[in-house]
Amino acid sequence: MTRSIKKGIYVDEKLLAKIKGKNPLSTPVIKTWKRASQISPEMVGFTFGVHNGKTHIEVLVSEDMVGHRLGEFSPTRKFIKHGGKMQKELEQKKKEAEIAQAKAATAASDAAGSKK
Repeated sequence: MTRSIKKGIYVDEKLLAKIKGKNPLSTPVIKTWKRASQISPEMVGFTFGVHNGKTHIEVLVSEDMVGHRLGEFSPTRKFIKHGGKMQKELEQKKKEAEIAQAKAATAASDAAGSKK
């Protein structure tokens, strides 16, 4: 749910104080735990180290990110693919089918080349 217009957007004051009057290119990574803070236009060009619960993930802020939250660009969960033995078998069959298709394509192109 969005924040009410009456309250305004939430941008952490300490975060704005850290970037105030600094050059984005010469400023090192700014570490922050404020994942709920929205990205404002003043933050464009700065690199933030957004904490994901374990480490700080570097996020280079661009113009497209304005209005989003810092936490959106620092995932807290790591995806490990599904499946086990059954998934490996499916991947192997898919790989074999691709190899067979490639062999058939080369054989067809060789046959077309010999007819000329």
